[in-house]
Amino acid sequence: MAAGVPEWVVREDAGLPVLVALYLRQTLGIRFPEELPHLRGAPAEASGEYRDAGGLERQWRVLWEMTVEPQAHPSPVPLELVDGFDMLVALPTEGFAELHEAIVPLGPAAVAYARDAAEHYRRSVGTGASYRAYASAIAQHERAAGRRAHSFELNVQVLPFTQRGVWWIGALSVAVTDGLRGDVAAFDAAIAPIIADIA
Repeated sequence: MAAGVPEWVVREDAGLPVLVALYLRQTLGIRFPEELPHLRGAPAEASGEYRDAGGLERQWRVLWEMTVEPQAHPSPVPLELVDGFDMLVALPTEGFAELHEAIVPLGPAAVAYARDAAEHYRRSVGTGASYRAYASAIAQHERAAGRRAHSFELNVQVLPFTQRGVWWIGALSVAVTDGLRGDVAAFDAAIAPIIADIA
């Protein structure tokens, strides 16, 4: 774009690391972030073993932040890949023994779930129509605001949640249900307040 003209960048994906992290959240019975629904087709907590384990939830929260927005949440110590997760999960080398021990048995199932969900996204939504979907919402915002949109970045994770909606999951990141993303009119209405908030 020409100098001085606002720019916007929207990255849309069904990211494997995000799907794996949410699978682990659900399987371990972690409630944070409380507003996010469960994933369709992923098992719920196997037992009450981790229900009150504050350390496990704290460690998972750090993993979640590093997964959703890694540049904003760098690890103060080196990261180490966790066996069984196909390079999709890396934990800090210090202070994460509890989470490491809890997730190792879940690796193959978590990765298989994430790959299936990501493939479903590519088949049903793909990336071809994503630019048009956001360009339309931004154009509507510009007409309503009477000005050009400010420059912004937005990361959109399209996920198989059990409830339809859009949720902020980071400073520059939102999650949207795959069913809502596939409904053009409903998605336009749902993404409009997000665009208005940042543009």
